[in-house]
Amino acid sequence: MKHLLSLESLTVQEMDAILERVPGFKHARGRHERPLVGQTWALIFSKSSTRTRVSFEVGLRELGASVIFLNANDIQLGRGEPIQDTARVLGRMVHGAVIRTFAQSEVEGFAQFSGIPTINALTDEEHPCQILTDIFTFQERRRESIRGKVVTYVGDAACNVPASWIFAAARLGFELRLAAPEGYQPSDALLQRAGGTTGPALPGVPSGTRCCYYPSGAKVIVTPDLAWAATGADLLYTDVWVSMGKEAESADRVRRLKGYQINEALVKRARPDVLVMHCLPAYRGKEIDDATLEAHADTIFSEAENRLHVQKAIVDWLVAP
Repeated sequence: MKHLLSLESLTVQEMDAILERVPGFKHARGRHERPLVGQTWALIFSKSSTRTRVSFEVGLRELGASVIFLNANDIQLGRGEPIQDTARVLGRMVHGAVIRTFAQSEVEGFAQFSGIPTINALTDEEHPCQILTDIFTFQERRRESIRGKVVTYVGDAACNVPASWIFAAARLGFELRLAAPEGYQPSDALLQRAGGTTGPALPGVPSGTRCCYYPSGAKVIVTPDLAWAATGADLLYTDVWVSMGKEAESADRVRRLKGYQINEALVKRARPDVLVMHCLPAYRGKEIDDATLEAHADTIFSEAENRLHVQKAIVDWLVAP
């Protein structure tokens, strides 16, 4: 049985198999096959959502499934029932599950005990559906592979989205630059878990920078130097400074991440055809300024729309014989 629990667990071939399905679902919307007819899928969300919930609910229905939405207060999981017990019950009643929660162990435990296809719709450790969507959007807009390109992530680089970007870079062979201040950078252990080896810094790389190299030809470069990281980038990417569950740290995060913003001056350092992306919601004036978001709104909101098409491709890949 197949699951999508993390990008770490996917091979290059599996990523490509998902991405290759997406154009068919996008361009034949309303006319494609409906492999889930007669099935019921559960959306189990302990974290609130707009794009993830709507895209999965619409996508599953367009694939033919009935959908049950359950938040933590709707089921006994929210009152302390062990995940393995919830999984054993739901696994006898529904045909698949999409889970958005805090702990990665909950998604993995559900997949282990439920016996049904399980999708990680976000945990504190990874956001695989988002990054597969971002890669598809880049390749769709640029009409070329992301392999060999430069992706620059700006902001809090010690959370789930950049972690998934690290695994994607390691598999697909592009250069990932993570521009973040000390304390908001990924650990060496995570970089090495993705299969990398720490090595000497590239010529011209500023001090305080770490470089990790991968068999695919990928490089992950962690630096506090935002200007250097943006120079020549094919993609500039950011996310909120205060992720769900980090609200108590809000004031300190805003203070320490101030300046790690995508704005017009930063965009000018990148390639002339640079794409700017944000996984949303956006807090204008913090991680991205209003003018830059509006200038790149077509890309950013196409990226949001593509969650629907990519997630349909993920489900199709999971249930395919």
